[in-house]
Amino acid sequence: MKIFGATLVGATVLFVGGIIFWGAFNTAMEATNTMEFCISCHEMQNNVYKEYVNTIHYTNRSGVRATCPDCHVPRDWVHKIARKIQASNELYHKVLGTVSTPEKFDAQRLTMAKREWTRMKLSDSRECRNCHTFEGMNPEFQKQRARKQHENAKADGMTCIDCHKGIAHKPVHEQLTDEEVEAFEKLGKK
Repeated sequence: MKIFGATLVGATVLFVGGIIFWGAFNTAMEATNTMEFCISCHEMQNNVYKEYVNTIHYTNRSGVRATCPDCHVPRDWVHKIARKIQASNELYHKVLGTVSTPEKFDAQRLTMAKREWTRMKLSDSRECRNCHTFEGMNPEFQKQRARKQHENAKADGMTCIDCHKGIAHKPVHEQLTDEEVEAFEKLGKK
């Protein structure tokens, strides 16, 4: 018996092979979306992880913890695949040793941060919004200044990363020039 020109055995082998491939692919994708995977490199463990454990995203009064993938990897499949492809550049630099010491890491920190801020700005801080939304905020429990800033941000169509650079890592946004700040603010605006 033939199905679309292939024998039943051939079609069955292709079908089962496809399921096994998809299962292995999905397992690998999920394995690379864990905190343990992210900090398995000494560059991450010795630099950004040490900073992160002292932030509100690691320990807070509600007990909710945002891990590396929560902030740096989109949840939906299409954007996740695109981000994983982009992350292959990080593997390339791992091999080159571009950030292999704390000194080299700090020398590249602003460049890496700008790349991440740009990604977040252009996605309307998609990963932040997995947990934080203007609609979900209760302004009554915010300090007056934060409440006003969030109201203004919502009215102006701003996104999380416009104000919250350095929220989980060493704040290097002070190193931006006025021109860079202006260019960043214009990103994603129509």
